Amino acid sequence: MSGGIGPTGCDISLPKEQEEVEHKEKQDQTLKNLNKSTNTTQRKASFLSFRQLNCLAVVVVLSASGMVSPEDFAFVVFSIFYMYFMSKVAFPSLHPLKEPPIFNPQNKLLQLYVFIGAIVGLYAPIAYILHGIFEGDKEGIKAASPHVFLLASQVFMEGVAFSDGFSSPIRAFVPVIYNARRVFTIVDWFRDEIYKVDEEHSGSYRRIYAGRALAVANMAFWSFNLFGFLLPVYLPKVFKSYYSGTTKVN
Repeated sequence: MSGGIGPTGCDISLPKEQEEVEHKEKQDQTLKNLNKSTNTTQRKASFLSFRQLNCLAVVVVLSASGMVSPEDFAFVVFSIFYMYFMSKVAFPSLHPLKEPPIFNPQNKLLQLYVFIGAIVGLYAPIAYILHGIFEGDKEGIKAASPHVFLLASQVFMEGVAFSDGFSSPIRAFVPVIYNARRVFTIVDWFRDEIYKVDEEHSGSYRRIYAGRALAVANMAFWSFNLFGFLLPVYLPKVFKSYYSGTTKVN
């Protein structure tokens, strides 16, 4: 009462303050839900991207066709278990949130480099295999399949490694170990292309030269990728970032 000031002041000020508090709480909750939804969406997108699903389909088709050797299949299975083992024993994740990439994904030069690698290493060999089915080039298909199988497995495993539970050294582990393994399969591919001229079911001469050129292109690109980029450039940056993060945490 008190001249109408007290009750009137309470009737006006308290609801406003309460409304402001409730509005702020709603905003905070909305932001939390939005961030949670965004993180979940990003995690799902990173793990089940269109490119990874395509690569997984290639892995399944090649495995079911019988064109993949037991050694290459065992290598992929081993890499999965070893990646999880290394993430627990040697290189655990230092941060609860997803670690940022070493290089800016928006870098135009990096995007061009990845695009060339996809064309030379994946799309062109897949087209070569499909063309070989029509021409009956069994030797060419058999020689190119291990490289395609391992590269498709690498792309899928890189997506798995970029999920929240893995540190940057584990991310680097996948392309390094797969690239090193594929160099040997490309050498075998080139050797088979050289010595299949007089063999039956080798396709046309144009296809033989295309197979040789494709094998040489892959050998040049992935050898540079391993010895000119991953080992001397990418890997040191990864370890520097990881151990500097360890120092900050400690």
